[in-house]
Formats: sequence, C-alpha cells, structure tokens
Amino acid sequence: MEVIICPDADEVGRVAAAKVARVCADEERPVLGLATGSSPLAIYAHLAAKVEAGELDLSAVDAFALDEYVGLDRNHPESYASVIARTVTEPLRMDPARVHVPDGAAEDVEAAAEAYERAISEAGGVSVQILGIGTNGHIGFNEPTSSFSSRTRIKTLAERTRLDNQRFFSSLEEVPTHCLTQGLGTIMDARHVLLVAQGAAKADAVAATVEGPVSAVCPASILQHHRRATVVLDEAAASGLRLRGYYQHVYAHKPGWQRFA
Repeated sequence: MEVIICPDADEVGRVAAAKVARVCADEERPVLGLATGSSPLAIYAHLAAKVEAGELDLSAVDAFALDEYVGLDRNHPESYASVIARTVTEPLRMDPARVHVPDGAAEDVEAAAEAYERAISEAGGVSVQILGIGTNGHIGFNEPTSSFSSRTRIKTLAERTRLDNQRFFSSLEEVPTHCLTQGLGTIMDARHVLLVAQGAAKADAVAATVEGPVSAVCPASILQHHRRATVVLDEAAASGLRLRGYYQHVYAHKPGWQRFA
C-alpha cells in the first residue's frame, strides 16, 4: 500500500483528487468508482474545481456507485442515487446517463445485483475506485466477515453502521437495514483503489487495514493484496499507525515521476 499522510482533511481531498485526475488522464476510457458518505466529499470538491478551471473533463466518463440502500425510494434525499447526483454528477458536470447506482428498489434484488456486475464489466471495469472506510472496517457495505471473493449482492447492515449513518436521518428507525453493495471481489477488480479517511474515529480501522492481519473481521484489510492501493489520511486518522514516520519518510522522498500531487 502507498500511505500518504496529510495535515488536514482538505489536503486529503486535494491529494486524492490529483490521483483520480492522473488515472483519468492515463486511460483512454476511464471509469470512476464512486463512494458516498462524508469521507470523499473533499475529493469531489477538488475535482469540481478542476472541472470549473477547465483542467478536467468528465462529461464522457462512466461511473459506478459502490452501493445503495434497499427499500429507500430513489428520490429520497438520502438515497445514494440522490446523494451521488447532488455531490458528484452535477458539480463534476458528468452525464447523468453515464452515472450508475445499484437499484435498491428492484423487485428482484438478486437480478439487479447481477445486472450491475455485468454493466461494470461491459464498461471495461473500474479504473479507480474511491473508498471511504467504516469504523468497523467496512468498505462499500461489506460488513465484517464478508467474503473476500464476494460480488454485488444484498447485505444486512451492522448495527454499528446504522448508528454511524443515523446522522443523515431523523432517527435510527429511518435508517434502512439492508443494502445492495459491490462485493470485495468486485472492488478488488478495480485497476486502482483509493481509500481516504479523516478523523480520530477512523484511526483503529485504518491501522487494522494497513498494518493488521488480512482478515474478514476487517474487510478493508483485503486491500493489502491489491496491486495499486493508495491510502490518503489526515493526521488524526493516521494516529494509530505504528510505521507512521516511515510512510511520511517514503512520501517525502518520492521522485517527481512517482508523484501525482
């Protein structure tokens, strides 16, 4: 893993956005993997600034969201279809027809999951998958003990996850109990993965992901086996890393050709 420690959350977003922009520039038909939640918002803000400045054009780029709640109307303000439209599609001037979200309202969710896998494959696979991380180590909605070979499927949300997401709803009762999520196997198929984390609340999960054993108890730890995994953290999220000084030394001494920010 490439671990980059930044002084604050805004710098996390700037560095991560530069990584996304580099991958888009390097690929003829880039495909973005989109995450929701608070962690990637700074990435999208910095990407939007690049679009506004004419430095980046994402109008012909395909994109696939990681997950969606099951049973929540697509037009609900906290459905991920709505969140992606609001925080990604519109500010990044993307074509709404090219931005895909799992169909959590489908009558046959298994068929919807299989169709989503096919759509990703037909688009050429994900170039760079943006990831946040849950306090229990989940990526996407792959809760602890998820199979490392799993594909897009329905999952039951852990109570810890529902409690963490309650801040987006009026009450815990309104937080859905199920979701459709890309599997860990699906995420690992991306050509690059980019995980961002901010705040002390994520420090334990980050440490387990980067330096702990590869274990289904911490689903994100499978990223240790990814060929091109980049982890961008603020100081607080990096506070639990034993080799923190080493990561800072490595990044400070990278040659120019290896840098993207």
